Amino acid sequence: MTPAFEKLQKQLKQLPGVGYRSSERIALHLLVEKPARLQSLVAAMQDAAQAVHRCSRCGNLAEDEHCAICVDERRDHSQVCVVEHVPDLVALERSAAYRGGYHVLHGKLSPIHGVGPDDLNFSSLISRLENGEIKELILALSNDVEGEATCHYLTEQLPKEREIEVSRIGFGLPSGGGVLYADSVTLKSALDGRRGYS
Repeated sequence: MTPAFEKLQKQLKQLPGVGYRSSERIALHLLVEKPARLQSLVAAMQDAAQAVHRCSRCGNLAEDEHCAICVDERRDHSQVCVVEHVPDLVALERSAAYRGGYHVLHGKLSPIHGVGPDDLNFSSLISRLENGEIKELILALSNDVEGEATCHYLTEQLPKEREIEVSRIGFGLPSGGGVLYADSVTLKSALDGRRGYS
C-alpha cells in the first residue's frame, strides 16, 4: 500500500472501536469502492468541527449556546442527572426512562491520571446548584473508585443553604461497569432503583 493510504489507515485506527482490519476496510471503501463519499464525509466532519461545541449550561453537544435538552420545556429541569461523558447521556436518552435535565462532567476525578476538579465541568454545575435551579441531583457515574470519589466530591460542594435531594444509581449496573455499555432495561432499573447518597 502507498504511504498516503497507510497514513489514512493509521488515523482511522485511532478511532474508538476501529481495529487494524476495520480501518483497512474503511480506507479501501472510501478510496476505491466509493470515492465519491470521501468528499462528503470530509465536509461533514469539517462542518461538525466548526458548528458543534459544549452546551454552556450542561456540557452536552450543542450548536447554539444551549443544547436541545436544555431548551426543551417539556423536561423537568429541576431534576439533573450527572454523567461522565456525552455517550452516557446518549445511552440514558435511548432508554427513554428519564425526562429531566443532565450535566456532563467530561470525565471523573482521578488523581493517579492527573484529573482534578479544575479539569472537569464542575463550575457550571455548582452555579446551577447555587441559583436554586436544581432540586434533585441523580449521580449516574461509574461504579468504581474514581466514580465514587467524584460523587463524594460533588456532595461536598452542595450549597448548605439549599435542600437538594441527592441519589445515586447503582441497582442493575455491575461493579466496575459504566452507563455506556448497559442495555435499556438495565438503565431503567438503575434509574428506578436509585437510592439516597450521603
